[in-house]
Amino acid sequence: MARYIGPTTKISRRFGELITGNGKWLTKNSNPPGQHGASKKRKTLSEYGIQLKEKQKAKYTYGLLEKQFRKTFDEAARRKGVTGENLIKLLEARLDNVVYRMGIAPSRQAARQLVSHKHVTVNGEVINIPSYSCKQGDVISLKNKSAANSAITSNVKGKNPKFSWLDWNEAEMKGTFIAYPERESVPENIKEQLIVELYSK
Repeated sequence: MARYIGPTTKISRRFGELITGNGKWLTKNSNPPGQHGASKKRKTLSEYGIQLKEKQKAKYTYGLLEKQFRKTFDEAARRKGVTGENLIKLLEARLDNVVYRMGIAPSRQAARQLVSHKHVTVNGEVINIPSYSCKQGDVISLKNKSAANSAITSNVKGKNPKFSWLDWNEAEMKGTFIAYPERESVPENIKEQLIVELYSK
């Protein structure tokens, strides 16, 4: 199970916005990584460079490496509808992302760890695959033993009300994946059309 294990704040500095990590150094030094900082003259990105940067941003945001991201894109292209919107829907339906959106974990990285360590169940069955694609009506919850673990429950903050495609019951420590989200409901600053153009070359 491959994942990015490099420096996280450097990724946020590269894109000039919070992508991974806690971003505490982003306000202190928001210049792109490099020896000369803001004084370094940087080249204007080509059309290809802009498209590639947007793809990299999406990959780092959702915690995917290239092979898995391309596989997700191919699945989005096969489905009916707008490919870019399908891509965002599939990324949002990943189990680690759903666990994060429900507020069970403070970050996608932490959500991925909860899933891979078998703390999360889907429809009553333990699923330890972070890339598992949730379907409409799936019930996501913590295992009974995990729900009694204060180290885990202390990080549970509950779902943000604006995520209307998810439901969360804090008393029962379970939630429901109601439907795939509409693009305008997803807050991530990703221009998915640039990714479609990149892969269409």
